[in-house]
Amino acid sequence: MKYKHAVLQHKQFAFKADVVADDGTFSGYGSVFGNIDSYREIVMPGAFAESLKAINDSGDPLPALWQHNASEPIGGYEGLAEDEHGLKVSGWLMINEIPLAAQAHALMKRRVVKGLSIGYYVLADSYDEKERIRTLTKLDLQEISIVTFPANSEAQIDAVKAKLAHGELPTLREFEKALREQGYSKSLAEKIAAGGYKQLLGPGDQGGVDQLDAALAALRN
Repeated sequence: MKYKHAVLQHKQFAFKADVVADDGTFSGYGSVFGNIDSYREIVMPGAFAESLKAINDSGDPLPALWQHNASEPIGGYEGLAEDEHGLKVSGWLMINEIPLAAQAHALMKRRVVKGLSIGYYVLADSYDEKERIRTLTKLDLQEISIVTFPANSEAQIDAVKAKLAHGELPTLREFEKALREQGYSKSLAEKIAAGGYKQLLGPGDQGGVDQLDAALAALRN
């Protein structure tokens, strides 16, 4: 299902090498309940319930993608269930049919690639302004990817600052994500970005670069 104006989001968790079998099957957790993650978000028990029922009723496996690339499916998931810990998943890689799947499997076995990352839409949530914590209560699961690196709350900020160092302005989307990773709610980050940042996006605006650099420095302190 597609949602107008909705943004496909991602969360990642590490898996253990001992749950990657020689035949290409593997298991792990795509999400953990009750844990405040690097984005200051908490996934609540039952958040995936409706989505998992729809997936199971469809009879089709959930796609396993390589690095969230929709053009590179490498397997699927047929074991999807919530338990007391989180979203438990069991998947398989098409190691005999897809060369990239065999490559991913080899890297997973050797712990070079060591993450599962879910792609989902947020259907229901709440935000605690005092604690700056977003609670996710209903999610629509779209895919689960095999990914190389664990999520890093500083990654988007660093990407933005790298552009600033070269006299460039980040995109509006990059700026919104930088705000989100500093604990701002999605709606507040969008308001801040739309309220003033758009005016800085003119080409060659070194003053805008300097202003944004100062703003991001303040956010990180």
